[in-house]
Amino acid sequence: MGMMMDPCHPGEILKSEFLKPLGVSAIGLAKVTGVPRTRIERLVKEQTRVSPDTALRLSKALGTTPEFWINIQANFDMASARKTVDVSDIEPLIVA
Repeated sequence: MGMMMDPCHPGEILKSEFLKPLGVSAIGLAKVTGVPRTRIERLVKEQTRVSPDTALRLSKALGTTPEFWINIQANFDMASARKTVDVSDIEPLIVA
């Protein structure tokens, strides 16, 4: 098996797969979606998470599903947690 790549932050996907190809700025997207400009800018800079509210708004404006954005966020969060959370001392509970 090859090396697993870390999942992308949803802001990277937003920027590279939607904003750039569409020629839309963060400000333009903010106006269309009703999301504060600062939230879109922080998302594109990978400084904030995609909330369910933002996912609903992005999906409507960009022709995706809210789950598309939430799944990207969840995959990113899980990859980040795996690097920092130590579960080695937890014993599994077994149902008899």
